[in-house]
This record gives sequence, structure tokens and C-alpha cells, in this order.
Amino acid sequence: AESDRRTVFIALTVISLVGTVLFFLIRKQEDTKAPGDDDSTNEILGESSSARNKMMKAVAAFKKSITLSFTKEMLLLSVTTAYTGLVLTFFSGVYGTCIGAVNRFGSEEKSLIGLSGIFIGVGEILGGGIFGLLSKKSRSGRNPVVMLGILVHFIAFYLIFFNMPNDAPIAPMEGTDQVAYMIPSKEVAMLCSFLLGLGDSCFNTQLLSILGFLYSEDSAPAFAIFKFVQSICAAVAYFYSNYFLLQWQLLIMVLVGFFGTITFFTVEWGAAAALAARGSDYSSI
Repeated sequence: AESDRRTVFIALTVISLVGTVLFFLIRKQEDTKAPGDDDSTNEILGESSSARNKMMKAVAAFKKSITLSFTKEMLLLSVTTAYTGLVLTFFSGVYGTCIGAVNRFGSEEKSLIGLSGIFIGVGEILGGGIFGLLSKKSRSGRNPVVMLGILVHFIAFYLIFFNMPNDAPIAPMEGTDQVAYMIPSKEVAMLCSFLLGLGDSCFNTQLLSILGFLYSEDSAPAFAIFKFVQSICAAVAYFYSNYFLLQWQLLIMVLVGFFGTITFFTVEWGAAAALAARGSDYSSI
């Protein structure tokens, strides 16, 4: 229902903003105290300036985030990050709503929502394990994993377009009796859930990897930008999901995903060229 989506939209927006602020407050570990320092003097000075230091560090982190957000690499990666935000909203809210609205699924339509979430989780875990934990053994870099992710998602979008009625995202409480280009299949619906989770894990693992590589010295501001862009786009997707037919929501994700993949490739090729110029092994990424 629209009221439920509005509640989820508000809750996620608040949580994302709080999370972004917490990212700004992340700071490096303080250096250990040298032998012979005066404990009492350090304690007094620390108490008097701790509040000011925390505020200065938070402001400095915020300024650093603003500066990083306008760098070429971060602007390019923001397109890819925006895509992950749109997909996050789709598989976490919209797709389950579509499944529950299809009356052709019969009495099991509501239980299929929970089963869909399970298959999404299985895809996320499988992809995270394979492409996250085992990625260091690959010498081909991140691009093949991202290419696999976008292909998996495009297949999922194609099957969803054929399997789900077009008015499923905005159907009333009574559901929809319409049929797409095939009779709605529970098996295809669950397969699409798995593919959505698998493709999402491909993008997220590689985005986190390349951000950690490019901004190893400024990891907190870089990841704050990542979560901020992702959360904003997820919120935008929640807003238009109440009004757009399924085909237009899928089209938006296809277009943003296509350009997001190209921009990721551009950044990855630049990182590989920089490593080659320094004579480093590409697998060290």
C-alpha cells in the first residue's frame, strides 16, 4: 500500500542520513603516547580540547567528502553507485510488492514474498562469497565481475518484464488479474529474485573494492559519499515506484545500469594504467 511505502521511505531516509553522519565522524586511531609524557598534563589538555577537536575533525571530514565528490573518479563511480541504489529499492520493496499483487499466483502469492527475499539473500551470499572473498586470486581485475553483474541483472529484468503484469507495482490492495507476455510463473519469479541478489553482490563487492583501492588514505569520506549517493537514489526510486508502471521502472534501471557499467570500466582502466606505470602487479588491486 502507498501508506506502507511512505513509512518505509521515511524510515530508510532517516537511517541513511544518520549513517552518513556517522561515516563523517570516523577518524584514524590516535598515535600511542610516547614514554615519559606527563599523564596529568595530557589528561587536562585532552579534556579541555576534546569537544573542539571532535568538531574540527567532523568539519574536516565533511570538507574532504565535498572535495572528493567532485573528483573525476568519484563522479564516474557515482553513476554506478546510483544504479545500486535504484536496484536496492527494486529488490527490497518493489519486486516483493509485484509478486504479492499477482492474483494468478493464487493463495501462495503472499508467501512468495518471503520466499523471494530468501532467494535474494542466497544470491547476495553466493555472490559475496565468490566475488568478495576469492577476488584476490583473480588477475583480470574487477571489470569481468561487474560485466557479469550487469548481464545477470539484464536477464532478470527481461524475465520480470515478461513474467510480471505491467501494473503490478501500482496495483490496488485487491491485486491485479492482468497477464504480461507469459502466464506468471512462480519458478521464474524466484529465479529473478536470485539473479537480482547475485547481480547486486557483483556491483557492491567491486565498488567497495575499488573505493578502498583509490581512496585508501581517505576511506571514511569516500565511503560516506558512496552511501550518501546510494541512499539518495534509493529514496528517489521509492518515490517514483508509487507512480510508474513496471516497464518504466525497469527501463530506468537498464539505462542507469548501462552507463554505470561504462563509467566503472573507465575508472578501472585508469586504475590499471596507474598500476602499470608504477610497475605494480595488477593482481595487487
